[in-house]
Amino acid sequence: MLRPLLFLCSLIALTGAQQTFTESSVVNISLCPITYYGQQYEQLYVNITSGNVTVCFNGFFSPETGGDCIVERSQGAEQFYYYIHLQPYYGDVDYVRQYFPTIQNSLERYFLISFPHFGFFPLNFGSSSQAALVLDRYTSDPVVYELQVGGTTVDTVNLTSSYRGFLDISGCRHSGGLYRPGTVINSDPETCFSLTCNETAVLHTTSCGPLERCQGNGICTFDTMLASICTVTGPTVIDVHGQMDSIQDRCAYSLFSTPSLPDFHVLGNFRDRRHTDVSLLDSVTLRVDGHYINLEQGGRVQLDDSTLTLSSSPQLVHGVQLSKDQTGVTAKLSLSNLIISVFFDGDTAQIRLEGPAGSSVEGLCGNSSRSLSDLRLSEYSSTSCEIQYSETADSTIDCTSVTERCNLLKEAPFSSCNSDIDPEPYITACTDTLCKYPAVDGLDCQFLKAYARACSLHNHALDGWTSKTGCSSEAFCQDRTCSDHEFCGEKTVGGDTRCFCRAIFASKYQANNSLGDPTVCMQNSASVTLVGCLLEDKGIDYSALHLNDPTCRGQVDELTHMVTFSFNSSNSCGTVVTTNNSQVIYKNTIMTQNSSFNIITRHDQMYIDFSCIQTQPDIKTATFRIRHSSVIHHITSGVWDYTLIMKAFTDAGRTQAVESNTEVQLNQKIWVELKTDGLDGDMVVMVTDSCWATDQPSPDSTPRYDLIINGCANPADQTVQVKGNGLGTSNYFSFNMFEFTGGSGEVFLHCKLHVCPKQNNCVPTCPGAAQRRRYARSKYEGEAFISMAWTH
Repeated sequence: MLRPLLFLCSLIALTGAQQTFTESSVVNISLCPITYYGQQYEQLYVNITSGNVTVCFNGFFSPETGGDCIVERSQGAEQFYYYIHLQPYYGDVDYVRQYFPTIQNSLERYFLISFPHFGFFPLNFGSSSQAALVLDRYTSDPVVYELQVGGTTVDTVNLTSSYRGFLDISGCRHSGGLYRPGTVINSDPETCFSLTCNETAVLHTTSCGPLERCQGNGICTFDTMLASICTVTGPTVIDVHGQMDSIQDRCAYSLFSTPSLPDFHVLGNFRDRRHTDVSLLDSVTLRVDGHYINLEQGGRVQLDDSTLTLSSSPQLVHGVQLSKDQTGVTAKLSLSNLIISVFFDGDTAQIRLEGPAGSSVEGLCGNSSRSLSDLRLSEYSSTSCEIQYSETADSTIDCTSVTERCNLLKEAPFSSCNSDIDPEPYITACTDTLCKYPAVDGLDCQFLKAYARACSLHNHALDGWTSKTGCSSEAFCQDRTCSDHEFCGEKTVGGDTRCFCRAIFASKYQANNSLGDPTVCMQNSASVTLVGCLLEDKGIDYSALHLNDPTCRGQVDELTHMVTFSFNSSNSCGTVVTTNNSQVIYKNTIMTQNSSFNIITRHDQMYIDFSCIQTQPDIKTATFRIRHSSVIHHITSGVWDYTLIMKAFTDAGRTQAVESNTEVQLNQKIWVELKTDGLDGDMVVMVTDSCWATDQPSPDSTPRYDLIINGCANPADQTVQVKGNGLGTSNYFSFNMFEFTGGSGEVFLHCKLHVCPKQNNCVPTCPGAAQRRRYARSKYEGEAFISMAWTH
């Protein structure tokens, strides 16, 4: 028998099999999707209360909007859980076959979603439309299940005397309707349409072809020339037969193609706008002879990578006539016996085909038996376009009022067109969209306008429809161009328009309560970029923003609308440079006066602080033979990239370098220069903290003799002098040559340095020199060695 707490999804082992939830949740079941009365789903929307429990597949339960749901009203629950398992136990397939003899396919997957007093197994039989439910009760009290499709109860299972029930939930879906296996609807004489949902829940429909006309007696005849219209608006495609599909993701889809024109293809691109879980038609692409003509929001038309300037006079581009007026853009392709016209107003696309009898239409606009996934064009879509999002229901939406407005399509003057163009698909598209997406950005008129224009293509003028509905025939947001991460919408309902951030793009910033990207730090410069549409959301005018120095303002990218603030060593823009142990910190602030939006508020100003923290390089050590060469080291550490040079000289002017043939004697004065190349002297200076000598290469070896302590000459050695320390990117010191008593005869010199902000007082404060005898004796040193170590 079917064992409880199992979930078959693949032959690959999964971990974390049991998941328990104590609140209403959305559960991702994409690894094991559910087929529910002919429709496949990849998410569960589970709502638990003490009074009832609902498990829905296309959104949380709502009596007003309806949905595909399993409702249990008798028990209620405080938690639920489901289990994942590898595969059915032995005998499960025969057990299922015993109770569902009409199902022909083999059982492939099932899972249990369980509540304290009841639970059920949805059974899936592979890619077929056949599916079933096994329902359980774990209590002595009755359990009643209601199975709803579109908010209407289609089956009820009452577990009163038995503890297990079995229900075949196979079915076919067509134009929003549910048809049981074995349903046959013979041809309607008026429409020439017939439908069959066979015993294995496979749907078959027949109707007149795209260029045929039903005579009203059940017979289709070809016209010499016949016009067919496909409308794509919001997330909905209404094909040339009046049948509809709804796009749930943000991918590109094939809308129209015909075998007679293999090099012509029309694509629809769907994107998110204000909501992450609703996609709307965003642009239309015409592929013509290897070129791409993109029709975009605002009336912008791009040919490959260039923008076209259009007018009401047609312009011929690769055989396509392109024109533009206040209602939108039209692309028209005319051949000897075929005319294809594509209209796009930024929200709605309408494709009109006029051709001879027998012309076929493929894609979502045609009579295609291919699934949505087959018509999805991955090569024109982003890799993440299929990711599904969910949002809580918008409580401000009044679905009753929405339905009343959408039903205007059955009233005058629209009713005069109802006999030629069925308004029901448009009404369904209107209500389905506006019951979960706010009626802004002209969306409350969009579906009415789409129907009115389809009617006009059938020679129905519909006089007065705009005054009755309060809509305009002009394109919404005409001539306003937004960037790729934006869309054009209303500032206020019926008011001015502007570019808004797309919901998915904005979500990554909203999650961190930020207005832009992290600061970009370089060694001598920094920049921060703010998102223009996020600033507008907060009512911030980017032109009023500036850095600490009011003359340093943001630069806006005219294509992306991103605003960048930056400073560098040539123009610090009031940057404050500080140090903290081993770090150098550059800090500046983006601010404006009298802003109503505040991130950090001080005296009615808006502040956005940003900084770069740069870790100073680690201590380095190098050894060289004075008579042979100087020390030159290239240092790369984090953003730091510079060269440190140490060189010994025999004269105070530091012109006579110690070479291989230079004889250095004991007690001879030597000048040692420490110089950097690559540090910005306008921003930082170099400070020599300490220098000391040992008779071994290691800086930690003993004995040790100090020459420079805390940036100052060792007061015990009157021969040591330090010059220019903390004033620039180089300094030097001098001392009299010596050797260690009883040592190896070699002397190694080590120095430790750090970087200091120039605006600070970086010059060490040195006390008066105290006279002490040094503990190294002098004598002639033929080949001295010097070792150097430093840090930043």
